[in-house]
Amino acid sequence: MENWTLSDDILLLEGLKVTPKSSVPAFTLLLLIYIFIMVSNLGLVLLIFRTRSLHQPMYLLYCNMSINDVFGATIIIPHVLRDMFISNSERYIHYMDCVIQAFCVHVYGSTSHTVLMIMAFDRYVAICNPLRYATIMTDKMVVKLSVAAWVAAFIMVAILLGLTIRLSRCRRVIPNLFCDNASLFSLSCESVLINQIYGLGYTVVLLGSSVSSVTLTYLKIAAVCLRSKNKMLNSKALQTCATHLAVYILLLISAFIIVILHRFPRLSDHRKVATIVGEVVLPALNAVIYGLQIKVIRQRIMAVFHSKGGLMNWK
Repeated sequence: MENWTLSDDILLLEGLKVTPKSSVPAFTLLLLIYIFIMVSNLGLVLLIFRTRSLHQPMYLLYCNMSINDVFGATIIIPHVLRDMFISNSERYIHYMDCVIQAFCVHVYGSTSHTVLMIMAFDRYVAICNPLRYATIMTDKMVVKLSVAAWVAAFIMVAILLGLTIRLSRCRRVIPNLFCDNASLFSLSCESVLINQIYGLGYTVVLLGSSVSSVTLTYLKIAAVCLRSKNKMLNSKALQTCATHLAVYILLLISAFIIVILHRFPRLSDHRKVATIVGEVVLPALNAVIYGLQIKVIRQRIMAVFHSKGGLMNWK
């Protein structure tokens, strides 16, 4: 009886279908991307906190995104790297570990949207209400917005997973590279109607509020820029908003592709590839887009490299 209970809590993950020849190149590429994500995102956070001129709401709010990208990459990529050299029949994970991983995966995805929403609010205040920007976007407000972004994600995901772990299980195979809510409730033979309703509502509320808030924000910003004859203001608005908008569109496309592919079980291999691309490429691109497109950060990065180069030449 004890052995049965033990085996009942052990789940089997479906990994990527990688041939023995391509496993080493795939592992190396994924590992290099993971290292780049960690170094670039943590480097940007460190740069922002150590540079007084970057202690501005926009950059401090961006730190949430970098930290979230590191969090998401760490939850998923090391696990996928480990499973590349394990046979399909031996990719085991304990049920509670699977629940924790699913919780972290959904917190990462939800926080990606909520953080971009508070960043859009910051840009709205900066461009549409510049005279009151310093009064509204105080350090206290930055902390409140950051906490709200993370707490909202935690609460929504806690309810999502709470509805799932109450279900009994009659299957053991997770049809995914890693654990998520849809994979967990697919293990049950009970009715999952409540889970599907809340899951749909969760997706609609998250994506709906995200899309509507960002769309309304940029429509108002566009209206202000069209009425303004200040070319410098419009140029600055375009630079900062284009960066934010590029990151948001990439996130939205990735989210919609994964949600759509979840509706077609026959395309599970395509979903796995799309998922790993979204989880790997987006955190890497976020650091590149913000690190290279924002002039102040780009200048600081170049200054660091120049100072190191000068020091090496002097030696």
